[in-house]
Amino acid sequence: MSENQNTRDNRAEYRQDTVMAHEYDGIKEFDNRLPNWWMWIMWGSMIFALGYWLVFQTLHLRPESQEQFAIAQQKAQEAQLARAAAQGLDNNFLVMMSQTASKVAEGREIFVKHCVACHLDKGQGLVGPNLTDGVWIHGCEPMLMLKTVTDGVPAKGMPAWQNQLGPTRVQAVVSYVMTLKNTNVPGKAPEGQPCQF
Repeated sequence: MSENQNTRDNRAEYRQDTVMAHEYDGIKEFDNRLPNWWMWIMWGSMIFALGYWLVFQTLHLRPESQEQFAIAQQKAQEAQLARAAAQGLDNNFLVMMSQTASKVAEGREIFVKHCVACHLDKGQGLVGPNLTDGVWIHGCEPMLMLKTVTDGVPAKGMPAWQNQLGPTRVQAVVSYVMTLKNTNVPGKAPEGQPCQF
């Protein structure tokens, strides 16, 4: 028997349907080889998945995609903030502001310009109280903080910032101050009541 004829016989035998030994309700199961096109798709998918995992997850060869994600996330946060602002100011709105990096950064700039004289650069307190502990004189709820910054506390020497900064900049400062709470920077001794918010 020649080699070509032997190969043809093997192919013919290989393509035959093989009936499995069991049968159920007259249904017989065949043990067929998967088609080549299906196998190529399976192996190609596995190789693609491995390459994708290496490039994007392990080797981080595409860092700009992470930057794009951060930008998209910031835009989404700002859109969510705009929707919340349309519904009106409340504690949840100010908490959302304190979780938005751009608003916190804006608040930090305003804090550095106007508030460090009394609260120092990290909020640890000098003339004004320590903003980094868990004890607050006028309440630590976001709306109470907003009221304190907006109206001031003339009896304690804190000016009202509403007219100088405007409402959006006051909100930004409050969002930054909220990030200082419970960072416990050593400074002025605690004053007031423990924060429950």
